Amino acid sequence: MIAVSTAYGYVLFFHITSTRGDKYLYEPVYPKGSPQMKGTPHFKEEQCAPALNLEMRKILDLQAPIMSLQSVLEDLLVATSDGLLHLIHWEGMTNGRKAINLCTVPFSVDLQSSRGSFLGFAGVHIRDMEHCATLDGFAVVFNDGKVGFITPVSSRFPAEQLHGVWPQDVVDGTCVAVNNKYRLMAFGCASGSVQVYTIDNTTGAMLLSHKLELTAKQYPDIWNKTGAVKLVRWSPDNSVVIVTWENGGLSLWSVFGAQLICTLGGDFAYRSDGTKKDPLKINSMSWGAEGYHLWVISGFGAQNTEIESDSKSIVKQPGILLFQFIKSVLTVNPCMSNQEQVLLQGEDRLYLNCGEASQTQHARGSSARPEHKAAGPRSPFADSGLEAQGLSTLLGHRHWHVVQISNTYLESNWPIRFSAIDKLGQNIAVVGKFGFAHYSLLTKKWKLFGNITQEQNMIVTGGLAWWNDFIVLACYNISDHQEELRVYLRTSNLDNAFAHVTKAKAETLLLSVFRDMVIVFRADCSICLYSIERKSDGPNTTAGVQVLQEVSMSRYIPHPFLVVSVTLTSVSTENGITLKMPQQARDAESIMLNLAGQLIMMQRDRSGPQIREKDSHPNQRKLLPFCPPVVLAQSVENVWTTCRANKQKRHLLEALWLSCGGAGMKVWLPLFPRDHRKPHSFLSQRIMLPFHINIYPLAVLFEDALVLGAVNDTLLYDSLYTRNSAWEQLEVLFPYCVVERTSQIYLHHILRQLLVRNLGEQALLLAQSCAALPYFPHVLELMLHEVLEEEATSREPIPDPLLPTVAKFITEFPLFLQTVVHCARKTEYALWNYLFAAVGNPKDLFEECLMAQDLDTAASYLIILQNMEVPAVSRQHATLLFNTALEQGKWDLCRHMIRFLKAIGSGESETPPSTPTAQEPSSSGGFEFFRNRSISLSQSAENVPASKFSLQKTLSMPSGPSGKRWSRDSDCAENMYIDMMLWRHARRLLEEVRLKDLGCFAAQLGFELISWLCKERTRAARVDNFVLALKRLHKDFLWPLPIIPAASVSSPFKNGKYRTGEQLLKSQSADPFLNLDMDAGVSTVQRSQSWLGSIGPAHHELDTASSHGPQMQDAFLSPLSNKGDECSIGSATDLTESSSVVDGDWTVVGESFSTLSLTQSELEHISMELASKGPHKSQVQLRYLLHMFMEAGCLDWCVVIGLILREASVISQILLLVQSSEVDGEMLQNIKTGLHAVDRWASTDCPGYKPFLNIIKPQVQKFSELMEEQVQPEAFQPVTVGKTPEHTGPRAEESRGPSGHGSLPQGEVGGSSLGIRKEEDTARAEEEESFQDGTYDCSVS
Repeated sequence: MIAVSTAYGYVLFFHITSTRGDKYLYEPVYPKGSPQMKGTPHFKEEQCAPALNLEMRKILDLQAPIMSLQSVLEDLLVATSDGLLHLIHWEGMTNGRKAINLCTVPFSVDLQSSRGSFLGFAGVHIRDMEHCATLDGFAVVFNDGKVGFITPVSSRFPAEQLHGVWPQDVVDGTCVAVNNKYRLMAFGCASGSVQVYTIDNTTGAMLLSHKLELTAKQYPDIWNKTGAVKLVRWSPDNSVVIVTWENGGLSLWSVFGAQLICTLGGDFAYRSDGTKKDPLKINSMSWGAEGYHLWVISGFGAQNTEIESDSKSIVKQPGILLFQFIKSVLTVNPCMSNQEQVLLQGEDRLYLNCGEASQTQHARGSSARPEHKAAGPRSPFADSGLEAQGLSTLLGHRHWHVVQISNTYLESNWPIRFSAIDKLGQNIAVVGKFGFAHYSLLTKKWKLFGNITQEQNMIVTGGLAWWNDFIVLACYNISDHQEELRVYLRTSNLDNAFAHVTKAKAETLLLSVFRDMVIVFRADCSICLYSIERKSDGPNTTAGVQVLQEVSMSRYIPHPFLVVSVTLTSVSTENGITLKMPQQARDAESIMLNLAGQLIMMQRDRSGPQIREKDSHPNQRKLLPFCPPVVLAQSVENVWTTCRANKQKRHLLEALWLSCGGAGMKVWLPLFPRDHRKPHSFLSQRIMLPFHINIYPLAVLFEDALVLGAVNDTLLYDSLYTRNSAWEQLEVLFPYCVVERTSQIYLHHILRQLLVRNLGEQALLLAQSCAALPYFPHVLELMLHEVLEEEATSREPIPDPLLPTVAKFITEFPLFLQTVVHCARKTEYALWNYLFAAVGNPKDLFEECLMAQDLDTAASYLIILQNMEVPAVSRQHATLLFNTALEQGKWDLCRHMIRFLKAIGSGESETPPSTPTAQEPSSSGGFEFFRNRSISLSQSAENVPASKFSLQKTLSMPSGPSGKRWSRDSDCAENMYIDMMLWRHARRLLEEVRLKDLGCFAAQLGFELISWLCKERTRAARVDNFVLALKRLHKDFLWPLPIIPAASVSSPFKNGKYRTGEQLLKSQSADPFLNLDMDAGVSTVQRSQSWLGSIGPAHHELDTASSHGPQMQDAFLSPLSNKGDECSIGSATDLTESSSVVDGDWTVVGESFSTLSLTQSELEHISMELASKGPHKSQVQLRYLLHMFMEAGCLDWCVVIGLILREASVISQILLLVQSSEVDGEMLQNIKTGLHAVDRWASTDCPGYKPFLNIIKPQVQKFSELMEEQVQPEAFQPVTVGKTPEHTGPRAEESRGPSGHGSLPQGEVGGSSLGIRKEEDTARAEEEESFQDGTYDCSVS
């Protein structure tokens, strides 16, 4: 029957009759030969639209306009505008009619009051009403704005026995909607908010549960935008409510008031061309099947606006629009709440978040629930492009993984009713109208029933769940009229032959899996526990299911439809410490039941005698009975628990997480005594902590302390907008929605709640268990920041402030100093005094940072000091920090400090330095050459084709004042102050013979080294102890001490091979971490200076070896990683023709090597040369320093570097300088005594230097003569290194080489123009490319 009301107070009753025979209005057309043609059972009924006839049976005149029609069981309830309620029987439409006058119904605040007042005045009538089956009554809205609830006093519906209750404070009600599952009544108000009431079970009064109202925080100008609430509609699964207003706009809310969607963001916006967008006005709306669709009849804007063009008038016509939604699995299949994945289901597709690869330490995937999220809505005439775009939006870099459900399955089973994903997030099962199907995310394949009759014969009723590789589901068998529990194996074919079937007594409403147990809630209000186990009988693997226990709940549950979810958990009020047997803590199963938003817990009753496990056979284990239920919480939408255990994170894993809609989340946290002490009897073992989060929670990641969710954003969509096309305008009028994945940290809320309750010890235990999480520093910072903002901006004085407690708590962690300063930098200046009053004086904190060597944090404190203290204090602290940074070689920080000190001086303190984040490589790195400084390292470069050997390398110079020369604006006292500090540091480095650090310092900070050295030539730049300086340079630059001529060393190469492991040789100059195990025939006396021992630190000098590559088959250098330096030891391993050896950061490229035959002694000689050189980078650095000292005229340093490079050319060049210029006699005397000291030291400690000292003896003689003559030439003019011919290179070589190989010079880069040299230098040029980190132009031959 259909009842239709008319405007003039008539009710028309129609009877629907279907035409006999196979007459259908619409039938699907399939191509010939397609499988659908064969015909499935009920094919016509399923796939075709039948032709229906309507017969009018009766016309009823109620003589007043009809306000509301409601169907109540066998009766039709009609409210008319004359204040009457008509009760009309559907069948006997004449005799069963009764009319109740509203004035005779007593109304009171609750049902306990003896007599109620009546609606005393005339003209009161019902404007809107809705019947609530689970509350047994009507929610009504009167025309004067009052709202109420009318209920029959006795069970039947006689007119005399109605009684009403009303709330005192609602006077502007406009409409009403009822949620039967949660027993809620939502009253829309003229103010634009929705008030949601429930009925108190004991008194029968109406209690305000919560309000749905838009806050000014989200929409600042909301008060005049929406108007009164026009319509309120609950979804078919009762999990969300949709609200629309008179002025347009749609919003979607969860049961207990969490806002999921609001289109106002895009509805009142201005388009890119400046025109205002008309909001979508809705006249009527209704949910479609399963809540995936919202059907809307809309009137866009006012009808009487002037019509600009024909296209506009088309748009103004009311149209039928269709909004599409996706919803979380938890709305329909709450057993998914123990998964850690977000899974959203649409009518024909699934959206899931694929777990992050970084978190593979435990299973990841997706389970959750925004209840519904609008996917790009669309009208029936618009194409589906919008929807797809709306949903494919990423969250960060993480896509939704969209799984399209198999069309074959959807064709006869649309829409999807349930879905579930397994623990690992690799398999999904879906349930439509009949049967089910499952999908593997790994193989991307669907598995459907082979026999379609079996599929069409089962209806899944209570949801489904995964247990390991099995799918567990509760279904109704149509042919046998039997309720069943079935278990299917994923890997076998989908067929009833492979299923395990257990018959059930009543219809299953809910199903859940916990460890190896299945818990089922049935329509007769009973809970049944089954055990499930894997069985392998023969070839087939099946599951065995046995009934363990049945519990009747009918005493506590008024109606089975009210149960939202039922789960079995290991959560109990006792946390395992007080139990008699510890293993009971693990299987302390409690049943959690969500009854219309009330969370009820039933624990096992352990008060009786305990049965020992081992006495009874495990299968016959007698399960303990359950205690009476306890209410844990109200207004609960979702519950999450896990059955995993982790000793380190017991707090998080043994907690119970609740989602409470608009009230945020709650966690029922276990409290553990420290060190397993006996807990106090007066302390509770669990505590319920509420906290607010900004997203709607869909899944909880227990160990990671994260909540996952999905957020819906409405955007203004005008990319399709064009004025002339009405078709596209219709699309533009839609709210354009985007569903994004989101996540939120909740740990700081819990820590704060524990501190508020003086449970600091518990907070500390919890925080320490999570200290390894990557975002833990952020957690501490958030907690400090939130408490600070609340307390420092509070208008009233706070009696018991929390900030000191939080500050004390944070000091327990090593991140304390960073946390405080990061929080301060992100907070406005006005709150700093309050913050530092609690955490301590910033000066003290700055000094703590310096003591802890945390310079970057100290730099941040400096900015705070600069704002809170006088300039003198901040300069004093900045100087401290600057000196420490110089000492540690933190060049980036040094540059910031120079800028900062200048800013203080010149009054530019408004621009404090940015806190350095990245750290420059420390002083072990190479020097950075000055920009545009070109050094010629050899005079023979002109003879070589430039294209082949010119090496031009420019790396970006570090930011800061490196390029600028501060001395130019030295009129400023501040610059003088900075220069003084830099000079002092340079002087210290020179006095401590730290040339490598000096080079880095000069290159990184753009320090004018040459001009400073000129000034300090006779003071700091003097060499006081040549021997000490020489030793120190060997150590700093990893340069080996020289070797004895090879003639006195017995050959280490026995038949061209060597054996390792027999002897350990170390050179004096070798790094202590480097050792080489080699078998070498070296006499004990010479071992310390033997050339083999000094291979240790020899780096990358394979040029000479590589030029003779083809014959060398055996490796004679072994690669060792040297952590101290940034280079790795080079190895020449099997260098064959045109081979390229790459090891660490060096490269040898063979270019057409000339083939030479090598004798044994030549081979030894080459290896000896290799052993006597240091790393290539060190060589370039030493030459750079030599150049600097030469320009500055520090000849004593030049002599030391010449000695270490063992180049007679350098000594002869110094001689030339002395002859051609005015040189301080004191310096000459110093050089002379120094060389004598080196000679003495070489005789006693380092005979390897003797050959070289013998070569330069004649030149030293000349020094002595010069000093006696005291020549006085004209003014001193520095000359560059490369301009002097290097006569002595080959000579030096001849005097040392045992076989007189003059063609292989040893220590320098130029000199000979033989072909071999060219190749060697090409190789070196390419090596340089990979070692230098400076900015310079350098041509090498």
